[in-house]
Amino acid sequence: MSGNGDAAATAEENSPKMRVIRVGTRKSQLARIQTDSVVATLKALYPSLQFEIIAMSTTGDKILDTALSKIGEKSLFTKELEHALEKNEVDLVVHSLKDLPTVLPPGFTIGAICKRENPHDAVVFHPKFVGKTLETLPEKSVVGTSSLRRAAQLQRKFSHLEFRSIRGNLNTRLRKLDEQQEFSAIILATAGLQRMGWHNRVGQILHPEECMYAVGQGALGVEVRAKDQDILDLVGVLHDPETLLRCIAERAFLRHLEGGCSVPVAVHTAMKDGQLYLTGGVWSLDGSDSIQDTMQATIHVPAQHEDGPEDDPQLVGITARNIPRGPQLAAQNLGISLANLLLSKGAKNILDVARQLNDTH
Repeated sequence: MSGNGDAAATAEENSPKMRVIRVGTRKSQLARIQTDSVVATLKALYPSLQFEIIAMSTTGDKILDTALSKIGEKSLFTKELEHALEKNEVDLVVHSLKDLPTVLPPGFTIGAICKRENPHDAVVFHPKFVGKTLETLPEKSVVGTSSLRRAAQLQRKFSHLEFRSIRGNLNTRLRKLDEQQEFSAIILATAGLQRMGWHNRVGQILHPEECMYAVGQGALGVEVRAKDQDILDLVGVLHDPETLLRCIAERAFLRHLEGGCSVPVAVHTAMKDGQLYLTGGVWSLDGSDSIQDTMQATIHVPAQHEDGPEDDPQLVGITARNIPRGPQLAAQNLGISLANLLLSKGAKNILDVARQLNDTH
């Protein structure tokens, strides 16, 4: 992808010497590791720029005694960071893409989606159950997860287990697992465990037939001010075309379903031989009712190019002017088409009931 280097070189030439780019992040260790990796890439591309990392706590970091799905706030892990962007206190923010709502507040856009790591979920076992799988855990074993999506799918597959909410950052959740006797295992994103260097704690990776993943899981998104063309140009070279197209399809699917963290919605995408495959599903809270289907579209992963459209280029909150528009639209249409298919099969009723039950419990 020669466009990457050319775009970086052009931006480098136009940049004032030793300009400071301020990067916002959450305070957790994982958030810092993710932000450091993005900043390291940018530093290599733009050696004459300085980068300052500014860490802050978000609502989701502060409310730790309530399940995420109960808080009823779409931007739990992003709002404070977006306030800093709005007030020009930071120039860009690094997020886990799955934390970013499919509709961003006016004035913001996702200016880059970095190459995705393993998007699947992983099981981490209590030390006394190392070597087990979910299938072989004893009857009535308690498994911790903060996600309705995971609990709904896994209850359906592993009816001998109990699923309970567990909150806190990765360090906190692992400590609760290891030091208390409440949980036999917990479910976490494989990508987060790998970024933390905790590969040895992954006891089982869940395949799509066991548990499909969250929209955008495993990818990092860089949020910027939508009209800040300088910064959009700066971060745009970070776009990974395949990850971008998969995540556009996933986010379009979720947006059209009007899903969020208060209902169980999951996806699986794959790019093969010019085809983008999107599998999506919705579940009742207890997993007893579900609708899933798969669709595909012909989409060739493009090389980056320099000149994008001049009109508002956002698709599901994402701006990628250096990626051809056609494949982006095809990916978005795939997501919308699959959502419409599931809605025609009764997905809206399942989601409405799940929302009502979640609100009343």
